[in-house]
Amino acid sequence: MSRRRKRKHEEDHVDESWLLPYSDLLTLLLALFIVLFAMSSVDAQKFKNLSRAFNEAFIGGTGVMEFQSLEESEEAVQPSNTPAAKSTEKTNEVETAPNQSPASSQSLTSEQKEQTIREADQEELQQIQSKINAYIQKKNLTNQLQTSLTEEGLLISIRDNVLFDSGRAQVRSEDTKIANDISELLVIDPPRNIIISGHTDNVPIRNAGFESNWELSVMRAVNFMKVILKNDKLNPSMFSAKGFGEFKPVTSNNTAEGQAKNRRVEILITPRTIKQP
Repeated sequence: MSRRRKRKHEEDHVDESWLLPYSDLLTLLLALFIVLFAMSSVDAQKFKNLSRAFNEAFIGGTGVMEFQSLEESEEAVQPSNTPAAKSTEKTNEVETAPNQSPASSQSLTSEQKEQTIREADQEELQQIQSKINAYIQKKNLTNQLQTSLTEEGLLISIRDNVLFDSGRAQVRSEDTKIANDISELLVIDPPRNIIISGHTDNVPIRNAGFESNWELSVMRAVNFMKVILKNDKLNPSMFSAKGFGEFKPVTSNNTAEGQAKNRRVEILITPRTIKQP
């Protein structure tokens, strides 16, 4: 009878041996979540203290949770803190021109391009000048026509006695051939802005046609431009006429030779890079 009671008592008793590994598993899961939470924090000191506590609790010393390994991984992720990376950054800073912003570098590039355009434009004007000089030499007009290349453009100076009678503004019929030849020399592709200006000496005009040298200079420029623009290859919108009278002499009016040089018509072929008024 006693044996039956003992056997029945043993059958009623539930085996609770699984509770030990289950509690260990829960503890490990809790530790895992705490570690994950600590890793998400940027506070390295707290994580260091936490890793040491878990290592001492579960392992009894240093192990996979050792904070030193984390520091090494951080150094691998952030190489900019290493001396080699800092040296590379300094080298890059030198290569990108210190004290210069990207905008200033672009500005410098634009200036270089503009300089290249200016040089090409000057070369083209020199070619036009050479062609005009060849015409002057061929027609033996070296004393009447002259060319000069300035910052304002290519300037062609024509003595007044080549085209006009004294005190008159109409181009002489026998000299229209020279004007027509000059018009052919002004055919440029693409066209340039061309300014024709009249100039006189300082001797007051003494005829009924004009009240001042200013009017005479203006009409000479306009009439010469009319002859030039009879050439259908020229675009009239690219031409303009001005008169300066005696107010822009190239030399002194104290001598007859100086007065003759000041009585002139000028043709200015302007650079393309200069904005026209």
